[in-house]
Amino acid sequence: MHKIITKKEIAPAVKLFEIKAPLVAKKARAGQFVILRIDENGERIPLTIANFDAQRGSITIIFHEVGKTTKQLGGLNEGDNIADIVGPLGNAMVSKKYGTVVCIGGGVGIAPIYLKIKAFKRAGNEVISIIGARTKELLILEEGIRKTSDELYIATDDGSKGHHGFVTDVLQELIDTKKNIDLVLAVGPVVMMRAVGNVTKRHGIKTVVSLNPIMIDGTGMCGACRVTIDGKSRFACVDGPEFDAHLVDFEELMNRQRIYLDEEDVALQKFEDHKCH
Repeated sequence: MHKIITKKEIAPAVKLFEIKAPLVAKKARAGQFVILRIDENGERIPLTIANFDAQRGSITIIFHEVGKTTKQLGGLNEGDNIADIVGPLGNAMVSKKYGTVVCIGGGVGIAPIYLKIKAFKRAGNEVISIIGARTKELLILEEGIRKTSDELYIATDDGSKGHHGFVTDVLQELIDTKKNIDLVLAVGPVVMMRAVGNVTKRHGIKTVVSLNPIMIDGTGMCGACRVTIDGKSRFACVDGPEFDAHLVDFEELMNRQRIYLDEEDVALQKFEDHKCH
């Protein structure tokens, strides 16, 4: 059992949990994730490690309440326990000195880039961060990322803060100003990561994305997280989650993400009906 130490709502329907998980915290690195199960009858879901504290023996997760399990998870409180947490899973990011690195986070995908920015800075890179959301109320971790980055740009779909448009608009502006960019890292909705890859491919800029396919066991056994990279099948849980954006079959990834939408809707409706009763 893993106790919830801290619970915060950092944006509408976006929760931050600090959870007691000393063994995970001891080995966690930027870019890795955990798979948790709320109770013995629960669904297994992957969530990125947004932060960790080995001395405190805790990890931090940030999630958006969109489906049955994330809504159920968001209903827990400080002092409650989560049945199972397995991790750290996946490969840690490669943090070396590239030169100038642009880190892009969209929506809840802003959470995973925070640790990555810190790792890039420790390696001696100049880090330019771009974060985006539908509206300013959904921007998360802005101050922490601002303090850690050399430059921070913000984009919102509705123009309520920063650039009125998409993170790719800001990225293109940086490229147009002849800014020398050695690496781009993007984490967020699949459509956003694909768009970032399309921009950088035209300019020959190395780009890494962190994929978020459907996942069950996190060990490569189930095959649910299969993705196609450069025409070859890979498993995001053991071969990733980071891959070269220019080699990812994003169309296949988006199609696979939609496989269980009907079942997810049914599960959410049953959960909401049960709460009402």
